[in-house]
Amino acid sequence: MTHDGWDAGTRIGVVVPHADVGPEAELQAMAPASVSIHGSRVYFGAMRAGGEMDEKIPHDPVRAFVEPPYLDQAVELVAASPLNALALAFTSSSYVLKAKGEEELFERLAPVTRGLPITGTTMAARVAFQALGAHRIALVNPPWFDDKLSGQGADYFGEFGFDVVHHGPCGLPSNQKAITPTNLSAWIRTTVAAHKPDAVFVAGNGIRAVGTIKALEEELGFNVVTANQVIMWHALHLADAAHIAAGITDYGQLFSTKP
Repeated sequence: MTHDGWDAGTRIGVVVPHADVGPEAELQAMAPASVSIHGSRVYFGAMRAGGEMDEKIPHDPVRAFVEPPYLDQAVELVAASPLNALALAFTSSSYVLKAKGEEELFERLAPVTRGLPITGTTMAARVAFQALGAHRIALVNPPWFDDKLSGQGADYFGEFGFDVVHHGPCGLPSNQKAITPTNLSAWIRTTVAAHKPDAVFVAGNGIRAVGTIKALEEELGFNVVTANQVIMWHALHLADAAHIAAGITDYGQLFSTKP
């Protein structure tokens, strides 16, 4: 019989901005046949039909994305499915909320998760850094993040004691379709590597990044962590599927690491 996906032993629900296909594409690319990805969408005022965005996204929609009731409804709807874990696939809102606001967000969502474990991009990144023993970190933000938002990201990780040795929007075209593993790798190689971080975090779930991880780690000698990679890794561990995570070999050293 031909594989049809129905027998997936681990199902992960993910909430994404309404016009963004990146998170689901990367998550499904990393997922073995025993894992399936199930999306729920929330309107994001900085995106238009076709996935188009302004060159720099305004901050008001970033904050509005996580305000009730729409995010809560999206989580509740996907959590009604027979899932094993949930993930929030957006980065910028946590930058704006800061540590306390993010904690309050997860507390607010708890009643609608049906008891399923839930993670988010920046939360998973923090857990990943700790698991990897990474203290000096570099943040490579999408080009559609402005300098203020990038600075808020540095402040966010600084609240948790990480030494942010570099942060900034990467100098690539501010268009999802214009970013490739080749030009993103070149940016990291020429701009970030000199700071000698323990790990680099390619933030933003809408940036094409997981294809860069393995080759960059082998070349540069530090860990490469990306937004969709970390939520995949953390969600699998929350779903008691550590054995599945350990079997993912093409997307970085993180998958061989336990939280």
